[in-house]
Amino acid sequence: MTLALPRPRAGFEAGERIHAITDREFALFQSLIQREVGIHLAPVKKALLVGRLSKRLRTLGLTTFEAYYRRIVDEDDRAERLEMLDCVSTNETHFFREPRQFEFLERQVIPAWKRDMPRLLRIWSAGCSTGEEPFSLAMLLRHHFPPGSGREIEILGTDISTRALARAEAAVWPIDRASEIPLSYRRAFMMRGTGPQEGRMKAAPEIRELVRFERVNLNEDRYPVQGPFHLIFCRNVLIYFNHGSRRRVIDTLHRKLVKGGYLLLGHSESLINITTAFELVHLKNDMVYRKP
Repeated sequence: MTLALPRPRAGFEAGERIHAITDREFALFQSLIQREVGIHLAPVKKALLVGRLSKRLRTLGLTTFEAYYRRIVDEDDRAERLEMLDCVSTNETHFFREPRQFEFLERQVIPAWKRDMPRLLRIWSAGCSTGEEPFSLAMLLRHHFPPGSGREIEILGTDISTRALARAEAAVWPIDRASEIPLSYRRAFMMRGTGPQEGRMKAAPEIRELVRFERVNLNEDRYPVQGPFHLIFCRNVLIYFNHGSRRRVIDTLHRKLVKGGYLLLGHSESLINITTAFELVHLKNDMVYRKP
């Protein structure tokens, strides 16, 4: 059911400021964001929503969140709807985040792949943000499977945010992020910027060629993603979904994995009370699951 609101005034007059969001306006955005991407905004997130959307209101010359909502919904401004979803998406990420999971891959999974792995190894980073995660995987796998090893690597990075994906595709980051990357990988796979690019680093062609990016909304019933995959990273994504959305996402990821494939979640996420289709194979809060 859609809440009925009076028609707002169009935009700014001299000296006007954005009006404080009302509980009714916040409820409208809660419902819209839940429907679109499955993200549940608790009441305590009201200030976060205001902070992230206020710039869009100023850009469009709007003084109320009601007017912005009508712009997106009543006028069906699809481009602005994407802008709104970009604003509410959380894009915090790091290279080699949760390092014990990467250690698990290096010590247990990769040796098994070296003994018995198909020619093409497919990896999916679901919720890849600005690309640090899929490029961390690219560095790890290119190190263990160099050109000429007889193995091909394909890494897919997906996210809901078009802005994050644009940055991921550029594969350029501030140089201060280099400290997150092991020195041997940094020397082999990152290029330091000079001149106009001073203070930045860029992924080398050897790993850029392994990764491609695509916009995917995990809250949709079907994903434009072709499986199967041997490994799926879906870390720090489920925490934003309600229980029903989590179950639906996990069921889909399960179907996209090969038998014996691995699913890695964030350390604060688990599959308890969601599914029994996976087995937990690595403890210490590292949340590594395997499809039997």
